[in-house]
Amino acid sequence: MWLEDLMSGECGFVECDDERHSEAMLDIFNDAILNTTSLYELEPRTPEFMSSWFDDKKAGGWPVFGLEDDGVLVGFATYGAFRPRPCYRFTVEHSIYVDSRFRGRGHGKRLLEEVLRRAEAQGFHVVVGVIDSSNAASVTLHENAGFTSCGIIRHAGYKFGRWLDTCIMQLLLKDPQGVAGR
Repeated sequence: MWLEDLMSGECGFVECDDERHSEAMLDIFNDAILNTTSLYELEPRTPEFMSSWFDDKKAGGWPVFGLEDDGVLVGFATYGAFRPRPCYRFTVEHSIYVDSRFRGRGHGKRLLEEVLRRAEAQGFHVVVGVIDSSNAASVTLHENAGFTSCGIIRHAGYKFGRWLDTCIMQLLLKDPQGVAGR
């Protein structure tokens, strides 16, 4: 019964940290790795991976936030450098993951809206999404948020006995102020 109650409740945003959220995030990541093409990885991630991942996010000043209901993490999002070269400093690539038990309830939309709000507030100009082209729900989510397709990389990955095509999508945010000095 608790799951039904939880799924009908209102989720609030939380800042995720290694100590409180790593285990739930690891479960969400590994479900995506083992059961979907959302992550082009083959082996489950480990607690050690998560610790290093959080360290990298913290060192880069990148946000990691989620939606939580009654202490249960239902999904999370982050963004980081698109490419490590200086000319890309106004472009970020984001990731959003929702626990499989809570998909289709608008959590991905709320997380994406928060990604866009935070990225714009930090002065970024372009948000990029790299999506498996067969993930119609994610492609539609991004289209509804105003993202446009930049193209498809055919056969970019191989998983579950088939070739996977990657869709690159982007959204332009307002021009950052004071770009000339940065």
